[in-house]
Amino acid sequence: MNAPLPAHALQPEQALAEVTRAWDEDIVRQLSDYIAIPAKSPMFDPQWAEHGHIETVVRNAAAWVEAQKVEGLELEIIRLPGRTPVLFFEVPASGGVAGAPTSAQTVLMYGHLDKQPEFSGWRSDLGPWAPKYEDGRLYGRGGADDGYAVYASIAAIQALKSQQVAHPRIVGLIETCEESGSYDLLPYIDALRAPGHNRLGDVGLVICLDSGAGNYDQLWLTTSLRGMASGVLKVEILTEGVHSGDASGVVPSSFRILRQVLDRLEDSATGRLLPASFHCEVPPERMAQARATAAILGDELYKRFPWVHYDCEGDNRVALPMSTDPLQALLNRTWVPTLSITGAEGLPDLQNAGNVLRPYTAFKLSLRLPPLVDAAQAVQQLKAVLEDNAPYQARVTFQGLSSATGWNAPESAPWFEQALHAASHSYFGAPCGYIGQGGTIPLMNLLSQGFPRAQMMVCGVLGPKSNAHGPNEFLHVPYARRLTAAVAQVIAGMP
Repeated sequence: MNAPLPAHALQPEQALAEVTRAWDEDIVRQLSDYIAIPAKSPMFDPQWAEHGHIETVVRNAAAWVEAQKVEGLELEIIRLPGRTPVLFFEVPASGGVAGAPTSAQTVLMYGHLDKQPEFSGWRSDLGPWAPKYEDGRLYGRGGADDGYAVYASIAAIQALKSQQVAHPRIVGLIETCEESGSYDLLPYIDALRAPGHNRLGDVGLVICLDSGAGNYDQLWLTTSLRGMASGVLKVEILTEGVHSGDASGVVPSSFRILRQVLDRLEDSATGRLLPASFHCEVPPERMAQARATAAILGDELYKRFPWVHYDCEGDNRVALPMSTDPLQALLNRTWVPTLSITGAEGLPDLQNAGNVLRPYTAFKLSLRLPPLVDAAQAVQQLKAVLEDNAPYQARVTFQGLSSATGWNAPESAPWFEQALHAASHSYFGAPCGYIGQGGTIPLMNLLSQGFPRAQMMVCGVLGPKSNAHGPNEFLHVPYARRLTAAVAQVIAGMP
């Protein structure tokens, strides 16, 4: 049985009703407008400044925040020369009807407005820049990752204000370079923490609304994030293409050389990364949480993906995961390094592929690293493994594009753990779940280092089949409503 709420605490029924009204009457429409704008991250749109899409979504978000007329809120679009802009807002602490604010520390709310590129394979009636609201799901690129964050943050603050609940000082930091590795963010952090003019303050709680959920039935806290190292591996063997009948058997295929080089990195039969330094031990606490989460989610950990179904001589077959053991599947996507090939160059499309031995092959590599592995060192080793002693003395180069070290959450304070479970029970009727995520949020490691005493509420709406970065990305609006209210309750519970 849940303990009774203290006097002047946030009343869940009223908070959820108000948040739901905000989402249904306003936020869904705002996000639909946001989805329609191709505000691709600088890595995918080098001419982002000229195209103006990032500028548009930032201005639109800023105008909406100001229109909410949150008591005491001050907002600024901060711009450093040559860098993507950030949206920064500040709400002073308020004692509400309870007297003094809940905490002398600051709550930092984080999100981003830049997006991944279009990708292919969208349902015929959907598209990356064509928002569609259907059965509680808002389809389109970026709504769930991570355009909703600034809107949900303000709605959560408004829920506190509406009930005159005491809250600490709150600041918001919304960037526009996250999908490119947040390389523009550190200069802004440094500027906001300038000696004698620290606008971030003493951060005691970070709320990052850019993560995932194991299901849509409870609040989920992200306990770890993988790191990432990406780059382009290119193998050149000729200066121009030649007739394959004339040259094959004499000139080695650039694709075969590339396969040989990748064999140094990965066991293609199992997917295991071979260099020992890319691996790390799973901390006992995380292993215990993984066991509990695997028991909750079961085979939904892998069934949620869009596997290929096909008929083979009357036998209906479904493609299989790397492991059907839920615990191993969970560990594979959170604490085990993995390699993905996310792009290729030097390969003509099938219709234009003649009998030509191609001069080069290039792959874009995305290497996900365990949370405790240093990304900069991994990139150096990756380059050495791939480039040294090239077969046939071919020209083999690896050009790093971006990298970020992963993150392992600090130990939860008793008040924080209690607040999470209380909020999850209030809005979902179930305890808070703990899950590691396979994605990367570069900011989290930076914030953990900068604010070592802060609690980290890393959460989000990217639940089963939401498919961020891929086709048919959607935001689960019923879950987003409840998450927004839960965030408000956790802020109210900060001592």
